[in-house]
Amino acid sequence: MEKILDNRFYDFIINNALIPTYNTGDNITPVNDLTSLVHIPKDQMEPCDLGKNSYHLFPALFTLESTVSCDEPDVKALQEIQDTTMYGRGVLVGVVDTGIDYRHPVFTHNDRTTRIISIWDQTQEGSVPPRGFTFGAEYTRELINFALISDQPLTLVPSVDTIGHGTAIASIMAGRRDDAHNFAGISPEADLVVVKLKEAKANLKEVFFVPQNALCYQESDIMLGIRYLTGVASRLNRPIVICLALGSSQGGHDGRGPLSSYLDYLVQLPRTGVVVSAGNEGNNQRHYYNRTDIAPFYNSFQLSVGRIDQEFMMEIWPYIPSSLFIEITTPTYETSQIINPTVEGCQRITYQTVNGEIWVNNILFEEETGDQLILLRFRNIPSGTWYFRVGSMTGEPFSFHCWLPSGNLISNETFFINSDPNTTITAAGDSAHPLTITAYNQQTGEILLESGRGYTRLGIVKPDIGAPGYRIPCAIPEGRYGTITGTGAAAAHTTGVAATIMEWAYSKGNYTAVTGNQVNRLIIREAARDENQTYPNNIWGYGKLDPSEMYKRLLSQ
Repeated sequence: MEKILDNRFYDFIINNALIPTYNTGDNITPVNDLTSLVHIPKDQMEPCDLGKNSYHLFPALFTLESTVSCDEPDVKALQEIQDTTMYGRGVLVGVVDTGIDYRHPVFTHNDRTTRIISIWDQTQEGSVPPRGFTFGAEYTRELINFALISDQPLTLVPSVDTIGHGTAIASIMAGRRDDAHNFAGISPEADLVVVKLKEAKANLKEVFFVPQNALCYQESDIMLGIRYLTGVASRLNRPIVICLALGSSQGGHDGRGPLSSYLDYLVQLPRTGVVVSAGNEGNNQRHYYNRTDIAPFYNSFQLSVGRIDQEFMMEIWPYIPSSLFIEITTPTYETSQIINPTVEGCQRITYQTVNGEIWVNNILFEEETGDQLILLRFRNIPSGTWYFRVGSMTGEPFSFHCWLPSGNLISNETFFINSDPNTTITAAGDSAHPLTITAYNQQTGEILLESGRGYTRLGIVKPDIGAPGYRIPCAIPEGRYGTITGTGAAAAHTTGVAATIMEWAYSKGNYTAVTGNQVNRLIIREAARDENQTYPNNIWGYGKLDPSEMYKRLLSQ
């Protein structure tokens, strides 16, 4: 079995300069010009593997950022795009998600041939992977067309989307119009390139104390998927706009993670657009913030733990120059010892009055950022209110953020008592140059309460704009239609618009050197803004997506 699929190996993200240190001949998987994966064998996975190995080596876990429903779409909810001559012709739209139902009519031409250039299904074992990759199966347009005329298409192309999220996202971006079912994609003449992600390795879930049955994907597989998308676009010499409707609350929320950095690089290249969802953590009470300016220099906060959350983690990210200790008190008021910051510490805490255990890494210098990180991982602890006290080791003012996991990695029964809805943009929505999209209810004009809020931890303006994201009509597997809600849906909507701008710039020859960042700045510049609000702000960014104004501006050039 390939090491990238083998649960006996960790997949660490390393800088390419370190390859000679790790290379044993068959344990390196290239990701991009800056990073690679090194596959490290481990006979018995242990919590303190994170501690012995730096936090930044482990890929973060990402979750889906929209909810798909089988509800019949509302007639009033049909996406409205002004009548133009731009439909994404000549442009590729790329999606890295749960796969696609390639048999759905919205992904075919009128002659029933496919509009999909290729699919890389990372879940298929024992098949022929794409050139330059070592796992999964690639299904080309020619093979998909053969499957579509076959009586048993899944025997030729066995790639399916059992979740439905990827199919929905792809259809909003580029689905063919179907008035009978009240459906229309934004760029119905764009071609699609699709990556179906494999689920995260069990060992990565284990080290981050994530339930094994939780659906999530690892950062490194997403990065490989994006490399595949850009490779297809380069081979065909065509522009591409990539939609990422996945997010993670891990990391410093500062745009410096491996995936965020990769996307930030790509979007500044010619003919490569990137649109990212802002996440749906705005009203989940999974973020806490404190600033302490006066003595005594400590802060206490509380976490309500639900009964069904048997395993989860929590991250505390102080600002420089803070150096903080932490102590933890149970619902029965038994308090741990003080855990001071160390370079590579990993401590297991147990209590006499309650069951369960807590693993604490109070990392003085997290290697990627240079900031302090306090990582807490909980297993089998009792429900109730838990108490945390953090304080300055040097007796000076400090501030910090604290985040719980995103999406389905934890239930809504576990939350901070005095939570803060701000700074809840998920990675990679914290990247500086990719377009980060929040969601609003297009029927009322109001922001969706669950939409992630900015700014980033380092004060970068995010989200960039808001887009429709409430019960958007979409395709779902098995030839059906439904609706999708969330910032992932809003990102897909915006990706379709970005593809039409790429068509104007590149396919129509108006500005062939266009970069994704330039497309993003145009979208931001032409956003609709309420005269009663100040922009940018941490809820709407620079305003609402306004395609009609953009098209007027472009077509008048």
